[in-house]
Amino acid sequence: MTSMRTLELALATPSVDASGRAVRAPLRAGPTPTMNDGGDFGAEHMLVNIGPQHPATHGVLRLVVELEGETVKRVIPHIGYLHSGFEKLGEYRHYNQIIPLTDRTDYLSPMANNVGLALAAEKLMGISITERCSVLRVIACELSRVISHLVWLGTTGIDLGAFTPFLWSFYERERVYNLQESWTGARLTTSLTRIGGMMADVPEGFEEGLRDFCRTFPNTLREVDTMFTRNAIWIGRTQGVGYLSADEAINYSLSGPMLRASGVAYDVRKDRPYLGYETYDFDVPIGEHGDIYDRYRVRLEEMFQSVRILDQALDRLQKLKGAPVNVADPRVILPPKSRAMGDMEAMIFHFKQVMEGVNAPVGEAYLGIENPKGELGYYFVSDGTAKPVRWRIRPPSFINLAALPKMCEGVLLSDVIAINASVDIVMGEIDR
Repeated sequence: MTSMRTLELALATPSVDASGRAVRAPLRAGPTPTMNDGGDFGAEHMLVNIGPQHPATHGVLRLVVELEGETVKRVIPHIGYLHSGFEKLGEYRHYNQIIPLTDRTDYLSPMANNVGLALAAEKLMGISITERCSVLRVIACELSRVISHLVWLGTTGIDLGAFTPFLWSFYERERVYNLQESWTGARLTTSLTRIGGMMADVPEGFEEGLRDFCRTFPNTLREVDTMFTRNAIWIGRTQGVGYLSADEAINYSLSGPMLRASGVAYDVRKDRPYLGYETYDFDVPIGEHGDIYDRYRVRLEEMFQSVRILDQALDRLQKLKGAPVNVADPRVILPPKSRAMGDMEAMIFHFKQVMEGVNAPVGEAYLGIENPKGELGYYFVSDGTAKPVRWRIRPPSFINLAALPKMCEGVLLSDVIAINASVDIVMGEIDR
């Protein structure tokens, strides 16, 4: 290969000597080519940008990839293109007003984000929710896990060249979205919870629709299992690629399927239970090899387990039919509109909540939940007013992305796309 320096000398305009004859400058000999680590003579490393406007980066993520041939020497993730500022915005809002911000962090599992925020604020305020509210929140969390994993499954299939499972996944996701819309009135930004309860109880027909989904959805998962699990192309692209040992996963503070695929049996629902998860019968799938293939198997099995939890939650919901959803405290939960329009005391409570918010005691609180992508934590610092002094999010995508450079060392360029997809990031909670 001709170097740029050689081309410059060869194409230079020749000088003229005293007799008018053209004299071409002699080519200076360059350094003797040496064998580098990649086995090529005199090869230079190349920098390639993947993103930030690229569908395979799953958001506005820029990956600067240093290549030696097609072998990746280094990957540097660049974040910060969204400028969301959610945490700062939360310091100027009442606790209930922060809930819509959580919809927009991980917008693929908004209901679970709503639940995590409400639980953290309730821990700070010392509020105990009703039993029916706990069951409804479990349903919200597990539906969020299903739709988030379905998006991951379909888009990762697209990244690796498989189109049909994408259609299956998004069809099932639409079925959940229909249920979600009937409950919350929205498909993406749900704002479902309230401090001390829920925006609303499930509507008529919701339970029957969810039971039908739980009955038929595993058939689609088995179709995906048939398509991928023993597929030679899928196995070749995923097994042994993006490897992380258990010690490495722990050292990077990974959580969720990323951690469990490396063989670490940690699930917040089991190890630090909330919403009564310790009373539900379900298994936590654990991988062995810490590669892309194990992350796929873990997420696929988690959807089967979510269906088990949803079936149990529906049974409990039936037994709690007619039970209250919200706490019976007008200082925390808005009184019914009918009462506020006809009762002076109810109208006063309504006015004070809307204008002043719910005061939290002086102190701080952290609560983490098992979100689809890992442990989602919310941390509040209160000075005794209705607005937090500090709101801090512990987003799993941000933590998990830190392991990407390690997983990409020594792989081929095409593997970077697969490895990045296996992390399952969403940029809303990274650029928070």
